Amino acid sequence: MAVRDEKLLIGGAWLPAESGETFETRNPATGEVLARIARGTAGDVDRAVDAARRAFEEGPWPRFSPADRQKLILGLADLLERDAEQFARLDTLEMGSPIRHTRGSVAMLVDLLRYFAGIARSVEGTTNRPSDPGTFACTVKEPVGVCGAIIPWNGPLWASVLKLGPVLASGCTLVLKPAEDASLAPLRLAELALEAGVPAGVFNVVTGFGAEAGAALAAHSGVDKIAFTGSEATGRRIVQASAGNLKRLSLELGGKSPNIVFADADLEAAAKTAVIAAFANSGQVCSAGTRLFVERAVHREFAAEVARIAGTLKIGDGLDPETDLGPLVSARQLERVCGHMDDALAAGAAPLSGGGRLSGAAYDKGFFFPPTVLVEARDDMRAVREEIFGPILATLPFDSEDEVIARANATEFGLGAGVWTSHLGRAHRMARALKAGSVWVNCYNRIDPAVPSGGIKASGHGREYGRQHVEEHFQTKSIWIDTTV
Repeated sequence: MAVRDEKLLIGGAWLPAESGETFETRNPATGEVLARIARGTAGDVDRAVDAARRAFEEGPWPRFSPADRQKLILGLADLLERDAEQFARLDTLEMGSPIRHTRGSVAMLVDLLRYFAGIARSVEGTTNRPSDPGTFACTVKEPVGVCGAIIPWNGPLWASVLKLGPVLASGCTLVLKPAEDASLAPLRLAELALEAGVPAGVFNVVTGFGAEAGAALAAHSGVDKIAFTGSEATGRRIVQASAGNLKRLSLELGGKSPNIVFADADLEAAAKTAVIAAFANSGQVCSAGTRLFVERAVHREFAAEVARIAGTLKIGDGLDPETDLGPLVSARQLERVCGHMDDALAAGAAPLSGGGRLSGAAYDKGFFFPPTVLVEARDDMRAVREEIFGPILATLPFDSEDEVIARANATEFGLGAGVWTSHLGRAHRMARALKAGSVWVNCYNRIDPAVPSGGIKASGHGREYGRQHVEEHFQTKSIWIDTTV
């Protein structure tokens, strides 16, 4: 494919970075250069925030009614549906996810946009009855203002829609900073937004590196709210950067999610789902179930079955419709995963499947790592404690309900958790006891536009999906009227 030069979207215009510099984005399966991306820095962020502020306060956008915003979002959803195959291919080419996965993701995102369109017309204030009978009081919801969003590379289109949808529904404006490893789908979404009629400056995209463009956006005094999805370490830096003007924050950070299997569960279904929970998107999922706790009576056999299923997955270029697992996103990420693998082996863990970088003619140009199932793992190992963001699953035996609750909760993270059991009372007890933003019982990683998702502890705060996601883009104003005058 031809190598394009991609620009920044600022105030409705496609512009080069102030510095004139670019960087390359590559296909992680083949090493092929896909495009040259504008390297935005602080000056470009200034321009984008100024454009977003003008659009928020002036021009047509403040005059859009909820019905107008709904119509706009529905139009954008239709365009995304029209170009679904193009978006699926972009995500596959740039970050390696299998085309079967990205096609399904685009379909779900069309549905998500239509959900946000419905919410746009259903945000309401309240009428209150003060103790003073001569006073009328009510509340109204007003958009918070200029929003900044910094998104990761593991689901570039997904994260872009999750950040843009609530902004359009609420009447805010947005400056989006995509990950440097995966900017093409966000840029193409920006083209669709203009085609749908989103006014100039409402949606701006500044590509670049986190230390340059991302840091400038997080600290910018003209930004009223920052939404960030990414690592816990970067999330902490964003919290610090936001202190200048006390920005509102929503953070969806890392995880080290437990997936707990009791001996009375449907073990066949649990094993199949455990493989998907840990290895989907080559393990590059923040809620991946990478700590697999299995009741000791069935641990050995269950771990062997999970390893057997993992060994049947086809690894290769994501454009092949038969591929189950694509490459990791970059050489940097592959090095990180290999480092965790080396640490786990040195600490005494043993792989039942996988265990090291794939080599050979089919893999040498890409960043491929096989699905790896570890036994003889311990809770204190780095591979069990730290988020790897790669296809490494640790299996851990347990003996009692109380024990596994304590061990599952003994982490700084709290994003997701899975429980597999046929005992109804146990399912309820476990769901209440596990410290996680989402608990899936006899399933894993289910999502729906109407159901909130997010983390606790070091996995962040705020919620995406559901009505609460849009509500976080509003501030509540109280209005008092003396009716005796």
